Amino acid sequence: MTTPSQSASAVKTSTQITAKALTRKVLLINGVNLNLLGKREPEIYGHTTLIDIEKRLIARAAINGIELICIQSNHEGKLVDDIQHYGLLAESAAQVDAIIINPAAFTHTSVALRDALLATQKPFIEVHLSNVHARESFRHHSYLSDIAVGVICGLGHMGYDMALGYWLENIYAIKTSD
Repeated sequence: MTTPSQSASAVKTSTQITAKALTRKVLLINGVNLNLLGKREPEIYGHTTLIDIEKRLIARAAINGIELICIQSNHEGKLVDDIQHYGLLAESAAQVDAIIINPAAFTHTSVALRDALLATQKPFIEVHLSNVHARESFRHHSYLSDIAVGVICGLGHMGYDMALGYWLENIYAIKTSD
């Protein structure tokens, strides 16, 4: 049996990724119900849509020579398939260097997403629009946080920008103004 610290060591940190192996691709994963951003509970999640977030991040990544691959699904198995594909099964040139994930409600339920992320050995940042620790007690536990490079929560849609900025600086050595 592995401990959380052993599991965390299985995920590459940004300093372990070598320049010669870089594909200049980052995967943005959004889980269940995030397709409803801007419409669903805007008092909690804001008025910015997922399409708005993706367009902004794609443009920022492209300016820096990075391809941002965006996926969203309400189906856990589809997300697992995509993580496996872009993180491990695709040809080396099609694999991503890092992942940004907002697993949404899957945060609190999905050992399958955890195992898929561990299998890829790709570093990832967990993002949440709301401060999950200020909400219902069942939202306080994440199956991903202990194996993530970092967790950003409670900063709304700007949390995605912070995660991308981290990868730009720490994998690609691109200075950002974040």
